[in-house]
Amino acid sequence: MLIAIDSGNTNLVAGVFDGDDFKGQWRAQTHPARSAGEYVEIILAWLASSKIAPDQIDGAIIASVVPVTTDPLRAACGDAVGCTAKVVGDESLDLGLEIMVDNPVEVGADRLVNAVAAHSRYGGPMVIVDFGTATTFDVVDRAGNYRGGVIAPGVGLSLEALHNAAAKLPKIEAEKPPGVIGKNTVDAMQSGIYWGYVSLIEGIVQRVREEFDSDRDKIETVLATGGLASLFADGTNVIGTVDPNLTLCGLAEIYHRNA
Repeated sequence: MLIAIDSGNTNLVAGVFDGDDFKGQWRAQTHPARSAGEYVEIILAWLASSKIAPDQIDGAIIASVVPVTTDPLRAACGDAVGCTAKVVGDESLDLGLEIMVDNPVEVGADRLVNAVAAHSRYGGPMVIVDFGTATTFDVVDRAGNYRGGVIAPGVGLSLEALHNAAAKLPKIEAEKPPGVIGKNTVDAMQSGIYWGYVSLIEGIVQRVREEFDSDRDKIETVLATGGLASLFADGTNVIGTVDPNLTLCGLAEIYHRNA
């Protein structure tokens, strides 16, 4: 079995694969100051919750956009399951794609992993919309190469900014409002966030298509992932597919390519 770990700015997400079968997924809030020992406890608790013995794990892979978590997680995999984890970004790891941007090392590991999984599972060309700490739009061409993208503030960041910067605005969750015109403060805020981000998605995808599409190649798929993907996909026809496990599946794909 393989354990795949995605260390993001907000959440640490892990999953276990038995071949192509997805056996379980867990998440915890990201805390950059955690030690390797603390990660060992978390990993063992996750496995125990799914009745998976540590010695059943024979491989591990990590993608991290929080650099200070990488070494403790790598050490924790060795201590918890006895595996030397592969890490996305290591020079020895072949992702199987060309990173066609000005400075490839600047691209977040999660965005590259998503590109690998998206092309493997759905083909291309495509746009991947990832609802994370930031809302990102990534373009993958027909050959599976990463062509660049767009970074916008995440939904959670926008909600926090509204609450923190305006004394009379409450803290709310992202939800689809009953209508566009809010009849109270909460509905008005939810409308602004929800329909604002729907318009963001539709506008950016349209502009990406205008810039990318040609007589030979056109964006065929818009794929959404991340915790709020289904919520916002419900508000627009632009998003054709939702894949909540895209990053973990991409990690598994990369691991097997390099096994």
